Amino acid sequence: MATPSSPPASRRWLALALIAMAQFMVIMDTSIIGVALPRMQQDLGFSQENLSWVFNAYVVAFGGLLLLGGRLSDLFGARRLFSTGWLVLLIGSVVAGAAGNVGVELIGRAAQGVGAALIAPSALTLLMMLFGANPKELTKALALYGAAAPAGGTAGVFLGGVITEYISWPWVFYINVPIAILALIAAPALMPAGGAGARGSIDILGALTVTAGLGSAVYAIVRAPEVGWASAEVWGVLVAAGVLLVIFAATQASRSEPLMRLSIFRTPNLGAANLVQLLLGGAWIPMWFFLNLYLQQVLGYSAFPSGAALLPMTILIMIGMIALAPAAINRFGPKAMIVTGLTILAAGMGWLSMIRPDGNFWVDVLPASLVAALGMSVAFIPSLGTAISSARPEEGGLAAGIVNTSYQVGSALGLATMTAVAASYGADRLGDLSALTDGFSAAFLGAGIIALAGAVLAVLTLRSPRTAADEPSPAQFGDAESASGR
Repeated sequence: MATPSSPPASRRWLALALIAMAQFMVIMDTSIIGVALPRMQQDLGFSQENLSWVFNAYVVAFGGLLLLGGRLSDLFGARRLFSTGWLVLLIGSVVAGAAGNVGVELIGRAAQGVGAALIAPSALTLLMMLFGANPKELTKALALYGAAAPAGGTAGVFLGGVITEYISWPWVFYINVPIAILALIAAPALMPAGGAGARGSIDILGALTVTAGLGSAVYAIVRAPEVGWASAEVWGVLVAAGVLLVIFAATQASRSEPLMRLSIFRTPNLGAANLVQLLLGGAWIPMWFFLNLYLQQVLGYSAFPSGAALLPMTILIMIGMIALAPAAINRFGPKAMIVTGLTILAAGMGWLSMIRPDGNFWVDVLPASLVAALGMSVAFIPSLGTAISSARPEEGGLAAGIVNTSYQVGSALGLATMTAVAASYGADRLGDLSALTDGFSAAFLGAGIIALAGAVLAVLTLRSPRTAADEPSPAQFGDAESASGR
């Protein structure tokens, strides 16, 4: 049943469409630049090692500020933060598209990440407000919402190819402008006005330390292949990152109103499910990043064919998320599907690691990428639903922020680590097809190991509904009141 401030039932599904579009967009913005990277590298002067910062500038800001976004959603209202995030994303997109040098480009990408950090937790909170009281509707809504994330990531590659090939790379950012305007107009009419009312302060120190700590860790990992893992620069930045994250943890433990209540991880399955989401992002994002580079830099695809080559993954993910995953969760339970999905994803990555310098799409890319996509579609929804289901009523935004943070932090660290691995195996030698292939192959294998580690972690740490009374049932991920943030 909708709350009194919710829109009529007939309009809730339109609201869900807007929420799913928001999730689609914030994840698409992590991937749409993939096909455009070689053109941006030429025009703006990025080095091969630093090219991943076009991605990481967005993801570090996104992942680092999601906890703050969730807290602000609880304090000021999800609908207000949802609209504010779209405005910030619009501004960042204009700056990134108009950039004429590396510095301005990274500023624009970081601003996009800030906007996404406001949109993502508020969107998930709004979804729970709209559908949390009806378990069957909630399962359907989560399936559509869940499908929007990996579909947005993969579809971004295809759209980026079309735009880069037939228009120009700045339009991979400008495409956000009309969509953001549409969201700003539609949100007041479709979204529930409730959700605010929590009292408390904003932990600015926590937000700054976790973002700076994450950014420093990613910088050190990306920088290491260029200056050496033994360099004082790398270890100095890693130590600084560790200190900042320790300060963050200490402030969260000592503050009466922390950005992230550390005791929330004592909730059964919440911590384990968030670790699964972290490893899922750490495996999936490096896969599409290096697969796109393999298509362009080794197989010689131009922008549009490179994007089109990944379209089958998008179709399979959407089918899997909407049709397969909910039925499988109801039949086998979330834990079984998380383990199965991550294992299939690891198998797909292992298959991709066998790419050849003289390979082709039909043998080296399509079958393995479809296996990986199937694994992602099976694992994503149950891990997401398990992670958001156990929060206290007043911490719905925080729970949404944590699970989104887990995925984005995993994405950033996974890509940074696999970038370092790929470079150490030869991926920094542009023009040497054998060296590039060896580097990309190593990255795929590393991503597969991350996925396999997630499967093992799920087996060891996730509680089964049959043995934990407080575990959400397969048909609904937790009590509607506790999940909705109301």
